[in-house]
Amino acid sequence: MRLSILIFDGLTTLDAIGGYEVLARVPGVEVEFVAAQRGIVAADTRRLGLVAFREFSEVTATDILYVPGGPGAFALEKDELFLDTIRLLDKTSTWTVGICNGVGLLAAAGLLTGLKATTNWFYQDRLRAYGVEFVAERYHRDGKYVTGAGVSASIDTGLFLAALIAGDQVAKTLQLGIEYYPAPPFPETRPQDVAVEIQDRVRRFESEGGKKQMRLEPPFRNMFRASVPAE
Repeated sequence: MRLSILIFDGLTTLDAIGGYEVLARVPGVEVEFVAAQRGIVAADTRRLGLVAFREFSEVTATDILYVPGGPGAFALEKDELFLDTIRLLDKTSTWTVGICNGVGLLAAAGLLTGLKATTNWFYQDRLRAYGVEFVAERYHRDGKYVTGAGVSASIDTGLFLAALIAGDQVAKTLQLGIEYYPAPPFPETRPQDVAVEIQDRVRRFESEGGKKQMRLEPPFRNMFRASVPAE
């Protein structure tokens, strides 16, 4: 079973790696990281890169299509090459996964119209604008589409999908294997429980800070072939 994780300049790494750490360990799953070009793809922090060892032209089918999010995803909502790649791979996939505002890329490709999906807490209105019914859940399934909320929800989503593919015992084994029993040091359990001033701070970053961060030069640009646009 092929798992194709689409990566792009400015992705949030945990969106991709949370699910990867689970699904890559499901028996029979082979993982590939795919981008518009082969090479190192810079994350939103500009201090970490993931290697794309396949490019879009090399991948025409998959069993699991996995699309993470991040600040770089906003521009891709109008990138027809990226959206066409999503549409092409979705035609053959058994499962199509979106995480965080990567769910918005599935919506922009027209795959979620009229369906229910979750996404990160500040993206929900934008998701609705694509004709998708937002559900405030950690992960959600509507047919073959499995969507996850923000960032760390990629792990929960991966475990949910692992159970669907390989059964609860395998998924529980993987959960123990990665020792995922979260117990954060703060009492809030949902985004809406967080103090308003903290919510506002995150919203400001998502609206402006992410764009500023994307303009930072990755320090590894001249060390390796980095899949980031030249200034």
